[in-house]
Amino acid sequence: MTAGKVQVVPPPFPRQDEPPDLRRLQQFVCVAELSGFSRAAERLHLSQQALSSSVARLESQLGVTLFDRTGRQVRMTAAGRALYERASALLAAGHVLGQQVRDAAAAAHRPFVVAHTPAITTEEVHGLLAPIRAATEVSVTAAQMFPHQLEPSILDGTVDVALRRGIAVSSNLAAAVIAYHPLRIAVARSHPLAAVDRLAVQRLRDEQIVVWAPPGSSFYTDFISSTCRRAGFEPTLVINRVQGTAPVTAALDYPTAVAFVTAPAGPALGGEVVVIDLEDPPLTPVQAVWLPHTHSPIRDLMTTGATAQPQ
Repeated sequence: MTAGKVQVVPPPFPRQDEPPDLRRLQQFVCVAELSGFSRAAERLHLSQQALSSSVARLESQLGVTLFDRTGRQVRMTAAGRALYERASALLAAGHVLGQQVRDAAAAAHRPFVVAHTPAITTEEVHGLLAPIRAATEVSVTAAQMFPHQLEPSILDGTVDVALRRGIAVSSNLAAAVIAYHPLRIAVARSHPLAAVDRLAVQRLRDEQIVVWAPPGSSFYTDFISSTCRRAGFEPTLVINRVQGTAPVTAALDYPTAVAFVTAPAGPALGGEVVVIDLEDPPLTPVQAVWLPHTHSPIRDLMTTGATAQPQ
């Protein structure tokens, strides 16, 4: 080295076998969502050069190109899209880990929050909480949400586990089917079927069937439709105009129609509704979904300790 001169050695790029830096990952997500470095830099309160350098280091670490920079608008490459689709869960897991560490330091015990869709009743949720209630003294909060609210609430950390009727899994979530419930039929007390003790699905061929979402947008609707098709007929569906109430209430709002429910057989809603058993009843799943890359002994009690048996 020549005397009097200082050699500047740039910091080494991270190795490709190291996990992505969460700060750089968050910056990448911002660029992807705003489709540009200048807008993202403004939002992040960084210089555009600093942001570009950070994303370049992330690309170098991963050994891929995340953005196509040849046009006027920045576009994600296939590798960029793959990273973006999974980045939300990883960033959310980091947020949850930080909160868990702070809770541990403060000896705090925040409630364990279980969300559920209206298709799963509060009584069913209480039953699914049995392993938690039996093994711990932890405080649990059950919150009803519509299906489209579940994933954002899990990602932002306000919900620990969500319950829904379904089997499909988002790339951002982990999931397991933890129970099955037999379907029954709910009718108004004035309905001709109200006097029947048990019936076959085929007897619903000429009935209107109340559902809570259009076909193709709800697993529960598609499950009901497929149940009817297996019985040999195409169902006549009516979309319920009242959302968020217990499924048995559909029989009150549509007294000439029927509704598939999981409520116990017998009178319901003060005798205004009758729930009827089905012969060879189809079993509808309860799926638990949660944030991957996170650890929760309380959640494990529910997802692995629940008894997945028909009621």
